[in-house]
Amino acid sequence: MKTVFERTEGLKDNETHYCPGCTHGIIHRLVAETLEELGALERTVGVASVGCSVLAYDYFNCDMTQAAHGRAPAVATGIKRVLPDDRLVFTYQGDGDLASIGMGEIVHSAARSENITVIFVNNAIYGMTGGQMAPTSLIGQKTATSPGGRTPRAQGLPIRVSEMLATLDGSTYIERVSTHNVPHIIKAKKAIRKAFETQEKQQGFSLIEVLSTCPTNWGLTPEESLDWVRDEMIPYYPLGIYKDIRKEREGV
Repeated sequence: MKTVFERTEGLKDNETHYCPGCTHGIIHRLVAETLEELGALERTVGVASVGCSVLAYDYFNCDMTQAAHGRAPAVATGIKRVLPDDRLVFTYQGDGDLASIGMGEIVHSAARSENITVIFVNNAIYGMTGGQMAPTSLIGQKTATSPGGRTPRAQGLPIRVSEMLATLDGSTYIERVSTHNVPHIIKAKKAIRKAFETQEKQQGFSLIEVLSTCPTNWGLTPEESLDWVRDEMIPYYPLGIYKDIRKEREGV
């Protein structure tokens, strides 16, 4: 018999806690496959955030540590600076963790061009704590804390993280991808690999923003949630490369 699909060695043989239809599991696999293909599992340290992905250390088959809410980039900075250059360090963060309480950490990590890779999962809502409005929630989106729908006057406008970080001189590679269908999942993996390769080449800060689903808190079926990413999220958060500087950064 010919094996056409099997579990990557980059993931532990554990069942995840994610809700049906959540694409965190897909993103986990893409990161894990990439690290395995790069032969980097034994020299990688991941930093788990606070949020739905808080138990990431139970799933990734590499060294992991846990950061306080929003502080993953700061923790990753410390780890990266004391390890040999061939070690890879990444953070795995949701939009509430990164774009709200952790906004200061992510901005200054990018500004300093810390040589780390950030996997930023944007599902436009706080998933773990009951579906509150996030900095990335869309205009008109109903959440536990915006039951009438988000309005610019009351709650402000959604933050486009990739576009914002791309304006900083210290950022090296910024791309937004999606996991709502197979072709985009394939593109997402290529972007994730490119981000880790950027770090391996000592070229500075990279971030991959991944548009993801949250059927439970969106009040949609798994299939409907994939359509919502395509029809509602992508128009406001266009996919593509926002920054790509291919050069060695010396003295930054």
